[in-house]
Amino acid sequence: MYYPEELVEEVRTRSDIVDVISGYVKLQKKGSNYFGLCPFHNEKSPSFSVSPSKQMYYCFGCGAGGNAITFVMEYENYSFSEALKMLADRAGIELPKEDISKEARARDDLRASLLEINKLAANYFYYQLHKPQGEVGYRYLKNRQLSDETMKRFGLGFANKTSSDLYQYLRSKGYEDSLLKETGLVTIEERGAHDKFWNRVIFPIMDVNNRVIGFGGRVMGDGMPKYLNSPETRIFDKGRNLYGLNYARTSREKYILVCEGYMDVIAMHQAGFINAVASLGTALTSQHAVLLKRYTDKVVLTYDSDGAGVKAALRAIPILKEVGISAKVLDMQPYKDPDEFMKNLGAEEFKKRIENARNSFLFEIDIIRKEFDRNDPEQETEFHNQTARKLLEFQEPLERDNYIQAVAREFFIPYEALKRLVNNLGNKIGFTPQNMEEREREKKSLGGRKKDKEDGIRQSQRLLLTWLIENPGLFEKIDGIITAEDFKEPLYYKVAALVFEGHAAGKLEPAGILNHFINDEEEYRDAAALFNASLNESLGNEEQKKAFSETVLKVKKNSLDYASRNVKNIEELQNIIREQAALESLHISLE
Repeated sequence: MYYPEELVEEVRTRSDIVDVISGYVKLQKKGSNYFGLCPFHNEKSPSFSVSPSKQMYYCFGCGAGGNAITFVMEYENYSFSEALKMLADRAGIELPKEDISKEARARDDLRASLLEINKLAANYFYYQLHKPQGEVGYRYLKNRQLSDETMKRFGLGFANKTSSDLYQYLRSKGYEDSLLKETGLVTIEERGAHDKFWNRVIFPIMDVNNRVIGFGGRVMGDGMPKYLNSPETRIFDKGRNLYGLNYARTSREKYILVCEGYMDVIAMHQAGFINAVASLGTALTSQHAVLLKRYTDKVVLTYDSDGAGVKAALRAIPILKEVGISAKVLDMQPYKDPDEFMKNLGAEEFKKRIENARNSFLFEIDIIRKEFDRNDPEQETEFHNQTARKLLEFQEPLERDNYIQAVAREFFIPYEALKRLVNNLGNKIGFTPQNMEEREREKKSLGGRKKDKEDGIRQSQRLLLTWLIENPGLFEKIDGIITAEDFKEPLYYKVAALVFEGHAAGKLEPAGILNHFINDEEEYRDAAALFNASLNESLGNEEQKKAFSETVLKVKKNSLDYASRNVKNIEELQNIIREQAALESLHISLE
């Protein structure tokens, strides 16, 4: 829903950023700002800064930054509307009701009712686990060495042997059969109604915002299927959700452990590895990969060490690579899964295995190698050919050569021979690594100087903006020299226009300006960095004062050069030439 800018600003200004973030991060005051451990990456020394004067946060470690609204969005994985509503409720501000169609309102009401029923069902299952009828389930979980605290954390429960007690309970709460059918918790037929889950330990499935969206159940005894999941509903899509992600996303680790089942996730969390998740009775999908990418660019696959687990890893690796996630594969042998490994060798040994996890590409070559008898010359040749074809997956010459070296070293293949084989195979299929390398060198040679110059100009614009935001008194020093139009980098021009406008109005508020970039993640991150001057960008000594003067001149010179390339008539060109000449004698003093 669209909210007026004035209303968004009212919510933001009434949501003190120190107060909001203190609910998530332990902050300590140092000087005029507050510092704490960044909640968005793993760190031991606090680099996460919160500025009461700017009403902004910034991490000098990972670059995360923004205002109170964007913090809630990032931390809670909320949309802009959800974050705004949460802060509005917190501040006692009533947002206007969304004007939606009758059909859309009905869909929203149904989703809300399903979430409400699932929450009731989760509480019911948890209650049953701790009653005499749930003893068999409780004993099973205890035998799996789960603590009461872990059972509570994951809301584990039990579905009784009777086949309709949950149905009766939900009916007693006033829910009609037509709605209960939509939950996937009960089956309603002409002969009557019965529960989907019975005589099973229950695992509530939560979304990233800790809302119960479905259930998994492990049968007690030898019944089939051993594990049973909720069917897909209006709120549950197993291809788009990961078990345990609601906790894993808050982990400070830089990677996420992906495993196969509920018990693996729970065992790892209990052992301290809270960055573990599992797909829900299905292979890893591209939607899962996109979801993971929101929180990490590194994954360690901890699938079972049997044949099925190996196949699952081989399926997952290209899916993860497609979205830009680097994967490693953990070796759990001689044990089958993380739960079994943890019980036998413990958390410390598991941590060592994570540190030594296999590069996913080398893991794939390992699997290819097992298909051949390397003592047979014919099979050895075919192994080399398949390995070379696999290496052609790397388009970038340096990366490909690094992997050729690694494979040659790991599998005792002469490097020059393997490289020659890769190149020859590439030529046969129209892929020529040599030509690609030549083109890459040529591109770097021709574009290097130009890129350095462009980067220097961007840096000057960025630096000048940062100084102006940090010290509004500098505006009078550049009055008549620099305007917002002199910032030719598109993002910096957008920010500059808002900064100059705010200064002219006597109300320069960086946190409010940042709201304009909330719909573009890349622009938002770059803009946030501008509002957080680091110490070496201050203007505290003569050398830095000189740097300020030089930066102003660089920005103006670039602006005039750009104008001269786009001149429309001779009069404009003459004016530009006069301004360029005037720059030679221009002196900017900070005294």
